[in-house]
Amino acid sequence: MNIKWNAQSYKDGFSFVPQYGEDVMGLLTVPSGSRVIDLGCGNGTLTKKLSERGYRVIGIDASSDMIALAKAEYPELDLRQGDALTFDAGESADAIFSNAVFHWIDEDKQELLIANIAKSLRTGGELVCEFGGCGCGEAVHSTLEKCFQKRGLRYPVIFYFPTVGQYAPLLEKHGLRVEVGLLFDRPTVQKSANGLVDWINMFVKKPFEGMDEGTKNEILAETESALRDRLFVDGKWIIDYVRIRLRARKQ
Repeated sequence: MNIKWNAQSYKDGFSFVPQYGEDVMGLLTVPSGSRVIDLGCGNGTLTKKLSERGYRVIGIDASSDMIALAKAEYPELDLRQGDALTFDAGESADAIFSNAVFHWIDEDKQELLIANIAKSLRTGGELVCEFGGCGCGEAVHSTLEKCFQKRGLRYPVIFYFPTVGQYAPLLEKHGLRVEVGLLFDRPTVQKSANGLVDWINMFVKKPFEGMDEGTKNEILAETESALRDRLFVDGKWIIDYVRIRLRARKQ
């Protein structure tokens, strides 16, 4: 995963991520008592919700800071640090649930991710997930890219935002039959008055690595000014999210 999280700031300022994830749980069809892996469990909010639904849940996340925060909040849960590409939870799972994770994994590693998920599911088990889809945050990313180019800088691609048509064949290649596949706009309201800059500081860290603070602040101010008419509505910043939501079953 190509980001190091500020776990406490994520919890305090971006609670919409797990809140939207609760809706994704509606795609799970496995009954209470089933063994479910929450892949990319973050601070454990959704892991707890899965547990409350009667699932025997294991939360797995690559971030040691996130796992530490989750364990402090939910000491009764089974929470483990592990990489999505290589995790091994032991016994095969009835379902793997994942919210807002897959877009953080580079495109050339997506097949490793799917292969490991398929290996970790029992036959008939299901993958239920949501992540960023084609066009997610495009207004922000395209504006940042222009600001970088203006200064002779490269704005690197750090997200993988596919269409359903691009992603479904990868799942099918590894024996996961797609039962539900949706791509939809989900404009997402930010909490703070500085919502756009706070969002960039939380989720778009890598392009700014090694940049001096003066240049970074210039780019942030320029981006905010360029997008205010488009993304600042009724006193709140709204990021132009696009999501993919999938359920796929292991054959």
